[in-house]
Amino acid sequence: MAFTLHDFGSAQSLATQLARDVASRLAQGLAERGSASLAVSGGSTPRQFFEMLSTEEIDWSKVTITLVDERFVPPQHPRSNHQLVQAHLLKNRAAEAIFLPLYHDVASALQAAAIATEKTQDIGNPFDVVILGMGTDGHTASFFPHGNHLARAIADDAPRGVMTMMAEGAGEERLTFTFPSLCDARFLVLHIEGEAKKAVLDAAVNGTDEMDMPIRAVLRRASTPVDIYWAP
Repeated sequence: MAFTLHDFGSAQSLATQLARDVASRLAQGLAERGSASLAVSGGSTPRQFFEMLSTEEIDWSKVTITLVDERFVPPQHPRSNHQLVQAHLLKNRAAEAIFLPLYHDVASALQAAAIATEKTQDIGNPFDVVILGMGTDGHTASFFPHGNHLARAIADDAPRGVMTMMAEGAGEERLTFTFPSLCDARFLVLHIEGEAKKAVLDAAVNGTDEMDMPIRAVLRRASTPVDIYWAP
């Protein structure tokens, strides 16, 4: 496994440093290629980081932001990752960024995945920055343990783009970028907080079954070494 653990004393200090590091990587992309791309995760953990990142001084008008994964729910739904990003990241200086959602108002998640794949095909080859989270069940993105499409989603030869996922405990049907779409990012981050998540990480590091704990696929096989940002 190739990863570096960055240990912070508080969630605030983690958010501050992660925002600076991400902004630096995006600025590097802007300088080298004239544009930059960022894929972020939902949940409660990244809110403070989003708030910090939104104030960073870079040319946000040339940055495209999308989601690592999303529930198949409209943006106004309280469990929408789109809503979370809208409220906490697409504001202040980052209000100028381009946002590409994964959810689309169509009849099925499968149709939405096809549209999202088409609309994001020019920005993630590779992404400049990918920020992953992790659940206490060892899932990351929407790679849920024993999800209906998990084996395909985390395969090294899975197509780049967005696919659907359903799993017990996941709630709504999901939309998720595949493993190859995420794991060659120029800067690949796993952002976790709390002792419970640290225990899950330790269990993932000490085991091998990727279907049981899909985060292991990222830690074991990502082509970019993972930078883990953790605070108690």
